[in-house]
Amino acid sequence: FFLTRRLTLLPVPTTSHRTQYTTNINNMRVLASVLLFSRTTVAFQPAINLSNGASPSTALHATRREAISVASAFLTFSFPVVINAAPALQDSLQIDEFLRTGADPSGPMGVSAQAGKSRPLTGVVFRDGTDVLQGKTGDVSAEILVGKKANPTSVLVSFNAPYKLETSNYFDIEVRDGKTGDGAFVAVTESVGGKALGDLPSAFFLSRIFNPTGRFSFYGSPTDIKVKKSTMVDDRRIMEVSFSNLSQSTNAEIPRNAIIVATIPKDTDNAVMLVASANSSRWRKGSEGVARNIIDSFRAIPAPKTSMKLRSKDRTGGQSIDF
Repeated sequence: FFLTRRLTLLPVPTTSHRTQYTTNINNMRVLASVLLFSRTTVAFQPAINLSNGASPSTALHATRREAISVASAFLTFSFPVVINAAPALQDSLQIDEFLRTGADPSGPMGVSAQAGKSRPLTGVVFRDGTDVLQGKTGDVSAEILVGKKANPTSVLVSFNAPYKLETSNYFDIEVRDGKTGDGAFVAVTESVGGKALGDLPSAFFLSRIFNPTGRFSFYGSPTDIKVKKSTMVDDRRIMEVSFSNLSQSTNAEIPRNAIIVATIPKDTDNAVMLVASANSSRWRKGSEGVARNIIDSFRAIPAPKTSMKLRSKDRTGGQSIDF
């Protein structure tokens, strides 16, 4: 009973181990039965052969040792042992909490979860030796590289937001409200092919933002993507969109709204964008006004030229690499 009780009280860390623990419990019960049987056999044994000179006590212990040896051998070959059983790593990311706080409450992701769950691809490439900065008043600035590898161009990106700058290597240039999930991030398109902003279809910009490896695709690509409005204001393209994210925890669609501003810095061939978004409920309660203020503050201009070689920051190995 003691052995069975001890094993029964062991924690079951994962569902995958429950079947094994059940098997272990049953086998421990067999062991307890064998030990009890050996004790009963010794107790009711009519006589013990002491012709070899052994004492009754020695013979009794020998009989018990034999019974335990048999039981131990049975258990060794009858069931495998779970070694260092620990809580399993999760295989999915809780998108709701991640969008809200930047951290997944379920713990680190397992190998299967990490596949396809690497840092979102926003098209942002940092210039080596620079960092994303945020001032006390919310001014965010960064230096990025656009163009082709053989001839990159350095661009200064800036905007103002009341949200905290995310400094984890998982993010590029992004600010967020940790309590509500409201936020904004920078993205860069592929080459515009010499076309003007007004001549590009909305799908060209959305393909970067909503692609399967994009910022909003933690648990599947967004759905119900609708462009509500697309206009040109001076040299900037502004789009208002709505979409839905799939919730991993509830399997429900989470409506979200966003405003996108895009501009092509002088003498470059890529559009640099800023995306400000919030869930639809908060959007109607005032987050839209905050998003518009963030968008209005956005600037992307060529950086002053220097004699220093333009090199991109390698964000995987900590070493700089040629752009």
